[in-house]
Amino acid sequence: MVVDYQSVRQIQIAGEGTDGTSFEGSGIVIPVLVVDSEIATLLSAYDSSNQYSPSAADSRAIARILLDALKKKSEE
Repeated sequence: MVVDYQSVRQIQIAGEGTDGTSFEGSGIVIPVLVVDSEIATLLSAYDSSNQYSPSAADSRAIARILLDALKKKSEE
């Protein structure tokens, strides 16, 4: 998993979340590329009905990728 930092942007947006609810606001868009070879592994370890899924290690790795990009953008 990697962030395309050249495409990180501050934007104003209106859209729809994965749960179908509409939203609008301003924020930072962080494009994340999940490499084809990682997809099956990530999804096989994820259970949306389990409150402890994904694992702490997977959650931390995903969070760090996003937070590193957010921190870098906010420091510009």
